[in-house]
Amino acid sequence: MGYKELIFEKSSVFLVTGGAGFIGSNLCEAILNLGYKVRCLDNLSTGKQANIDMFMNNPNYEFIKGDITDLETCMNACKGVTYVLNQAAWGSVPRSIEMPLYYEKVNIGGTLNMMEAARQNNVKKFVYASSSSVYGDSATLPKVEGDEGNLLSPYALTKRVDEEYAKLYKKLYHLDTYGLRYFNVFGRRQDPDGAYAAVIPKFIKQLLNNERPTINGDGKQSRDFTYIDNVIEANLKACLASSEVAGEAYNVAYGGREYLIDIYNELCKALGKDIEPIYGPDRAGDIKHSNASIEKAKRNLGYNPDYSFENGIKLAIDWYIENLK
Repeated sequence: MGYKELIFEKSSVFLVTGGAGFIGSNLCEAILNLGYKVRCLDNLSTGKQANIDMFMNNPNYEFIKGDITDLETCMNACKGVTYVLNQAAWGSVPRSIEMPLYYEKVNIGGTLNMMEAARQNNVKKFVYASSSSVYGDSATLPKVEGDEGNLLSPYALTKRVDEEYAKLYKKLYHLDTYGLRYFNVFGRRQDPDGAYAAVIPKFIKQLLNNERPTINGDGKQSRDFTYIDNVIEANLKACLASSEVAGEAYNVAYGGREYLIDIYNELCKALGKDIEPIYGPDRAGDIKHSNASIEKAKRNLGYNPDYSFENGIKLAIDWYIENLK
């Protein structure tokens, strides 16, 4: 069963932090389409107003412009909330290497503020975004929860710390927390611009503009690329999961493995382009190969992703062709 058949109590209120971002705005849209109330908290530092303009006139939607690094803002945002989907964070491994103090403040301090606000407001479930980067230099494939290596970036460290706090909040305060280790998520509304943009939207935009994209490294690195609707499913199913499986982290992926150069060639083919890429240096802090075991999420959350890479990439390409005109 996908997420479109899920049923929550009619009075349910979802708080989506980072709700104007790529994943957050898709979560807001999905929940509104299911007929439930959504409160969106975002400071618009990386999220975009354009991602949420379509919801502004929906009576079930409320927008709060605010920052998770401010505890009072978090406390107010959590009032009357049933479920928190905490997506607010600063992403990008390379940027975290340049700005470790800021990542500490936002990704650890901000997430802790949200957990504390959720606890004090008796929120039912606290679901938060973690990352596959917590596996660090572990060479084991597929990646299995509990078999992590040495961390390679401040970003990865912030996500690992979030997981440890979430474990403590379950143990000490009985707040049901669920960490979702996102692998490489892609899909509609993912930002193609900027130095730290994700590769799929960046490649698509550059190819549409007849520019030569840069591939960091030799292109033989592999990733478990995961379509956005699979991530929506994981978040919503975590809200309905048993308390007995709270306090833990779960891989959220499709369970496949794609090589970057193959993806590039596929995008060229789909867009009718014949453009030779530029090969640049490896990115600092990057892991070479990433592929997830999703057995734990299947077993404990009922996660069963509908969208393969092939299905998702077609939908993503169509969306970018339509929206990058």
